[in-house]
Amino acid sequence: MSWYVLVLAGLFEIAWAVGLEYSDGLSKPVPTLGTVLALGISMVLLAQAVKDLPVGTAYAVWTGIGAVGTASLGIVLFDEAASLSRIAFIGVIVVGIVGLNLTSAGG
Repeated sequence: MSWYVLVLAGLFEIAWAVGLEYSDGLSKPVPTLGTVLALGISMVLLAQAVKDLPVGTAYAVWTGIGAVGTASLGIVLFDEAASLSRIAFIGVIVVGIVGLNLTSAGG
């Protein structure tokens, strides 16, 4: 169950990171509120996940989910570069996340 909570925390991390773009430097009230809420939810879920998962593994997976999701949405939503090398390195992060999940004790 902790892995599911951690994945959900990672999804909320993506939401707050993408929300930073929409909030225009936290200057737009509604997107800023959504960003802050997503950040809070992400942190609470991460805190719940580390009750049962090793903190180093949980944090690395959480940030990895956030990095992959945010980089991918940056390509789709914000017309960021989608070079083959960039996509390959996003893939390397995914491999790392899967590897940590497969080799982690306590999950």
